[in-house]
Amino acid sequence: MASGAPATLRVPLAQQPRLLKMKEMFISKFGSAPKFYVRAPGRVNLIGEHIDYCGYAVLPMAVEQDILIMVEPVKTQVIQLANTNPLYLDFSTSVNNIQINQTKPLWHNYFLCGLKGIQEHFGLNNPTGMNCLLDGTIPPGSGLSSSSALVCCAGLVTLTANGKTLSKVELAEICTKSERYIGTEGGGMDQSISFLAEEGTAKLIEFNPLRATDVKLPSGAAFVIANSCVEMNKAATSHYNIRVMECRLATKLLSKSKGLAWKKMLKLQDVQVELGFSLEEMLTIVEEVFHPEPYSIQEICKCLGISLEELRTQILSQNTQDVTTFKLYQRAKHVYSEAARVLEFKKICSEAPANAIQLLGELMNQSHISCRDMYECSCPELDQLVDICLQFGAIGSRLTGAGWGGCTVSMVPTDKLTSFLKNVKQAYYRTDDQRLALENNSLFATKPGGGALVLLEA
Repeated sequence: MASGAPATLRVPLAQQPRLLKMKEMFISKFGSAPKFYVRAPGRVNLIGEHIDYCGYAVLPMAVEQDILIMVEPVKTQVIQLANTNPLYLDFSTSVNNIQINQTKPLWHNYFLCGLKGIQEHFGLNNPTGMNCLLDGTIPPGSGLSSSSALVCCAGLVTLTANGKTLSKVELAEICTKSERYIGTEGGGMDQSISFLAEEGTAKLIEFNPLRATDVKLPSGAAFVIANSCVEMNKAATSHYNIRVMECRLATKLLSKSKGLAWKKMLKLQDVQVELGFSLEEMLTIVEEVFHPEPYSIQEICKCLGISLEELRTQILSQNTQDVTTFKLYQRAKHVYSEAARVLEFKKICSEAPANAIQLLGELMNQSHISCRDMYECSCPELDQLVDICLQFGAIGSRLTGAGWGGCTVSMVPTDKLTSFLKNVKQAYYRTDDQRLALENNSLFATKPGGGALVLLEA
């Protein structure tokens, strides 16, 4: 794994139409030229959904779509943010008074998360002011990590503008923590792959400590991303944070049932490590300990031997205080089975048996069923899209990202790719005017791309 600082590349602007166009806009906006550029990619998670915040390894790759920010450090201690997309309004603030509004997750708040994370890490009292112009090619709310890519890009922008250096691993960990300023209890996959990605390889990302291992994908298949055109913003809804809390509560009840120090246990992986059991054995324990019916907060208090007040102040997060029932059996069952699928996926990629594509496809299909039925993070449009993809030649297809909208990822034999793309367009996008308008950016084959970097004019 390339674990040093993010690369700095010199690029001839004449060969970069997107950069040239942005530079013109930057000059007309701010009256001066940018000094450097920072790029951070989005990602597609091939398998391992909703398990990073439970401590388990995931298997994403970076995509070509990215966030690009042009930057000019300035003497005044003011941040001025502009966006090439007129839908996103300009924003400016003092660098010494960063306020992140959790109630309205607007685009500039994600920039401020990355900025604040670096400021706090270095204890910067007088950070550099900046003029910044942002351009994004990751469809927002699509589950391809546009928000985390923006946090990572902003973190690297702030680091570079203030003349500091950090390793990719340190940057990923800081950006993971700082995205929580917006109220999303994420696990770290998105930020890790944004910094640690390398062209031509997917990555197995493991946590505590953070590390990334190359995963060579089979050559006879392409990975195709299809956008359901249903937007999902993790920070704007409670679905995501409720799932995080259900996993935390499942951790507490499992630990208590096994006589462990349950108050210290935060993640489902902690229970497995403490017991020294396999993932298969953990699934058996889930069947023994939990009932499939939802748990009321009163029942959870009774199981843990604590008061409602203790539950609310010591365990529940701010944004799950009003939830009255939690599904523990289903969430724990998904996490342990999905964690096992990730390891199996990597093993198949490493051993490359003759039927690798078939085996990987089956794992992807099982993952989607578990996301749909056990984790309940799918939606009718995602299920329909998965069915269409399988009908027209995908060997495996599943939702990717948080779910409740966003994208699917499908593994398609390369010899079927052309007909697959044509048929999916016809069956999903051309039956609906709204989808038809988004068709061109909604369905594409992708290869593993590189990670975040700083660009200078050659």
